[in-house]
Amino acid sequence: MRQPASPRAILEALVGFPTVSRDSNLDLIDWVEDYLAGFGVQARRVYNAEGNKAALYANVGPEVEGGVILSGHTDVVPVDGQAWDTDPFSVVEKDGRLYGRGTCDMKGFDALALAAVPLALERGVRRPLQIALSYDEEVGCVGAPPMIERMVTDAGLPRAAAVVVGEPSMMKPVSGHKGGTGFHIHVKGYEVHSSLMHTGVNAIMFGAKLIEWANRMNAENQARQPAPQDAIFTPPWTTVHVGTISGGTAHNITAKDCRFGLDFRCVPSEDLAEWEARMRKQIARIEAQMQAIHPDTGITAERYFSVPPLKPEQDGPAEALVRRLTGANQADVVSYGTEAGQFQERDYSAIICGPGNIAQAHQPNEYLSLEQFKAGEKFISALVDNLCN
Repeated sequence: MRQPASPRAILEALVGFPTVSRDSNLDLIDWVEDYLAGFGVQARRVYNAEGNKAALYANVGPEVEGGVILSGHTDVVPVDGQAWDTDPFSVVEKDGRLYGRGTCDMKGFDALALAAVPLALERGVRRPLQIALSYDEEVGCVGAPPMIERMVTDAGLPRAAAVVVGEPSMMKPVSGHKGGTGFHIHVKGYEVHSSLMHTGVNAIMFGAKLIEWANRMNAENQARQPAPQDAIFTPPWTTVHVGTISGGTAHNITAKDCRFGLDFRCVPSEDLAEWEARMRKQIARIEAQMQAIHPDTGITAERYFSVPPLKPEQDGPAEALVRRLTGANQADVVSYGTEAGQFQERDYSAIICGPGNIAQAHQPNEYLSLEQFKAGEKFISALVDNLCN
């Protein structure tokens, strides 16, 4: 059996793998699998359709129910165009901070989870510690559901009592977040000279009608009194957002194409499917106007991600566990999405708790403070002790 590595050494190894979501994560997965094997722990992989990425899960300790899953993602956002003062794929310590891409979001927690493996074996946990590492969280949480499905159906994996998703929360428990779904919108118009624009279909101008619908929905949502369970969110209403747009050929040609992204961040009292239905109803109205001018036009909306909300659980075992270990009197909620809602969707009790400040995520010179990393170590040690009881 190998000698345990420090959380810091594990973090340095993980950050050294440039697992930007557009690239493969298999080198990191190879490393983790070898690390676990060194302690006699067998890992299971769940590949994506292309076979160039994989999630990984493992059971550490006895094969009995009632354990705890430590869940993290292995991918990071790009560093392209960001002004870094250090090599983003090397951990650099400076002024009490550990700089590097993913130190905060969320390889810091991944390192702590892996460092817990020899602790669990050494202390003799009576309920298992389970590790779950996903891919492609940063592009819509698309890698976790196949992994969770395999974990649910794997006869050799005992059912865990709680899931701790280690997104950066300053080591405070987070029991709820909004759901989200996003669409690639393509408006196909009909080109004519702009002097005869009434005979053409300007994809940009008709696309703007859908964007204006989004603006109107935001105004209506904000004006409404929020449901009691939504009032704790910031903001306490569903938001509809367009962040990128492109289209057109020239100023004197009606635009043939317009493309933009449209996404929803949905409060827990509302349903993502209902918002999608409302959007598609609006698209149908606009499309009818376009096709009345020229039949060879239309709008497509391709969903590229859908993340369920994390709903605060009444007396949930995950929240009770994390509050007990952290000493927190209550749990917070956040507006960003995580994989916690996907675990909850499969009837796991889930909570978010991890080191670092979400404000550092995706930023140039991303960092995790040493204070937060140490707080994470203390939490993991207490969690392992809890599993020994």
